[in-house]
Amino acid sequence: MPDYQAPLRDLRFVMDEMLNYPAHYARLPGGEEATPDVVTAILEEGARFAREVLLPLNQSGDQEGCLLEGGEVKAPKGFREAYQQFVEGGWPSLAADPAHGGQGLPHSLAMALNEMICSTNLAWGMYPGLSHGAADALRHHGTEEQQATYLTKLVEGVWTGTMCLTEPHCGTDLGLIKTRAVPTADGAYEITGTKIFISAGEHDLAENIVHLVLAKLPDAPEGSKGISLFVVPKFLPDAEGNPGKRNGVSCGSLEHKMGIHGNATCVMNFDGARGFLVGPPNKGLACMFTMMNAARLGVGIQGLGLTEASFQNALAYARDRLQMRALSGPKAPERPADPIIVHPDVRRMLLTQKAFAEGGRMLVLYTAQMLDIVEHGQDASEREHAETLLSLLTPIVKAFLTEVGFEATNEGVQVFGGHGFIQEWGMEQLVRDARITRLYEGTTGIQALDLLGRKVLMSQGESLKVFTKEIHTFCKAEEANGELAEFVGPLAKLNAEWGELTMGIGMKAMNDREEVGAASVDYLMYSGYVTLAYLFARAAKQAREALSAGSDEAAFYEAKIHTARFYFQRLLPRTLAHARMIQAGAEPLMALSPEDFGRGFEI
Repeated sequence: MPDYQAPLRDLRFVMDEMLNYPAHYARLPGGEEATPDVVTAILEEGARFAREVLLPLNQSGDQEGCLLEGGEVKAPKGFREAYQQFVEGGWPSLAADPAHGGQGLPHSLAMALNEMICSTNLAWGMYPGLSHGAADALRHHGTEEQQATYLTKLVEGVWTGTMCLTEPHCGTDLGLIKTRAVPTADGAYEITGTKIFISAGEHDLAENIVHLVLAKLPDAPEGSKGISLFVVPKFLPDAEGNPGKRNGVSCGSLEHKMGIHGNATCVMNFDGARGFLVGPPNKGLACMFTMMNAARLGVGIQGLGLTEASFQNALAYARDRLQMRALSGPKAPERPADPIIVHPDVRRMLLTQKAFAEGGRMLVLYTAQMLDIVEHGQDASEREHAETLLSLLTPIVKAFLTEVGFEATNEGVQVFGGHGFIQEWGMEQLVRDARITRLYEGTTGIQALDLLGRKVLMSQGESLKVFTKEIHTFCKAEEANGELAEFVGPLAKLNAEWGELTMGIGMKAMNDREEVGAASVDYLMYSGYVTLAYLFARAAKQAREALSAGSDEAAFYEAKIHTARFYFQRLLPRTLAHARMIQAGAEPLMALSPEDFGRGFEI
């Protein structure tokens, strides 16, 4: 069975040393409760729960899957008990508002915990994970009555939440949905329609499930401008707020999936189900984006968590597995062969995973810091600055970390050789689970269009300038630092090129809008690599300072610098290819007619 040790030392390096979380927390309302001792206790207890409770259920849950009987879904053995422990420990309420039963701790602390959950049992983690987004949507857009009825239950984890968007005939194009909401005499609505791919849509972990459903009113405008949002509980709350009468919503079937077998991905049927409008009529998509943005960050963390899990297990195997001798001569002459970690290509695969895990962790925690400021910052200009960065980075977190997460888990299988293809080692499950992360909450292509089209070009590049200015300031401050020259020089050049590429796309798009779509995925990947380069440069600076101060953890800091060097020399050059493909424009993609795609195999 795969093993896992939470990367607590690396978490504390990023949080305490690189991003100065103690000072960050002290400036936030309620953040003063997140003292170093409290943070340490939470991270250590979270690590224990993840390793001792969730990890043993990961493979068994994958093999057992979920069972649908008579419209009721049973999660794999042990999932319900683990969820009860999670709720009893107060974990779901960690970062929620105390006014709704939460503990009021920073979001960034909850996101660090989430990485551990995703590393040990992604399928299980999706049950409580979706509830956070549902709670956010109700907190921002729900009525006082709705908040009183549903919000505290969701925050405490007694009830779980879902987001019901996709339908059989449409995916991302939600303007095509057919689910209808008909007003009733008492101010409620009858919801009728079918939703697919609903994660945690039906299960036996919690006493009630709160569905947030997109539907159209009878007089709604066509397209996305006619979408409204409704809260539709599995059980209608009674006068005391407890689950009462069963609502007209049920699971019609479970999807037979490539991965995440332990999570129930449901086809949900709404047959005149009683629902309640959330937010203004026909403004449901804007309300749902509150939930979707939270989910997008969560999916990025899933990519990170699986990367870390793959790296740890591949590393353990590479240290133990004997095969051949090192090309430069035996490294373990007392043994019949050398451990495979001596071979350069195995090291390439391990370092790729290590770099993406450590870089991804820095990106998630940097973004989490922006989220804390947006939610709790006291200075309006600081909140606006953080919101700009959060908006820009969210599609990068989601798409880049899931793309490289899938690469990392594939490299993990490759380290194991033939054993990686065998179920008992657990590596092939990581690949299967990682594959879905590139799809849900918006595919990589959708995230790329959001980044380039909406966030960058629609702001005339102003949102990007906020971030590139920060990078430029760092590079100028360190340009005379000889110890950082190998990082600062390349970073400064890429930072300038980032702006030039953006301007080039914008100029082409003035004549042909297809240029945006043609460049978008390469642009997102380029942006991700440069963003991680900036964070690795900062990490190298911090590590150099610790070594200069005579730290007794020299090996840790030296390894950090070596990892940054590997990233700059072996992974960052990928930006060259992405830049060339961006500059190639739309013509190579759009010149071939749809009919000509099939030339060569027609009968």
